[in-house]
Amino acid sequence: MTSVTDRLDGIIEEFTDLDSREKLQLLVDFANGLPPLSPQHAARKAADNGRVHECQTPVFLWTEVEGGAARLVAEVAPEAPTVKGFVAILAEAINGRPVAEVAAISDEMLERMGLAEVLGMLRARGLRAIVARVKRGFAERAAG
Repeated sequence: MTSVTDRLDGIIEEFTDLDSREKLQLLVDFANGLPPLSPQHAARKAADNGRVHECQTPVFLWTEVEGGAARLVAEVAPEAPTVKGFVAILAEAINGRPVAEVAAISDEMLERMGLAEVLGMLRARGLRAIVARVKRGFAERAAG
């Protein structure tokens, strides 16, 4: 099984030679793969602080550990398919891998994918906040 970094490198490679329109379409394709929240997480959404407030789009994230493996659970407003696609990419790379591997996610991920300039400064700032929240959440799980 490949590491989080290997998984992300493979996904980033898919974006490398695409033009702006194709990059956005690929994000939408990934968005379609993000599973809906379970009833348990839907209840948690209403009750706890899973919201990423730095992102203009309503994004809710939970970092969980099951048997030593990381699991990212998320919900993103359907009217923001590019953000939802980005979160789906993170979940695809992270889920099932050891928690410690999440720290290796590159802070330059958006630039490597060519998304920073495609999505604009505000949206890129929100996506960076999502990456930071995910990394921090799993670091807390690994420490505790």
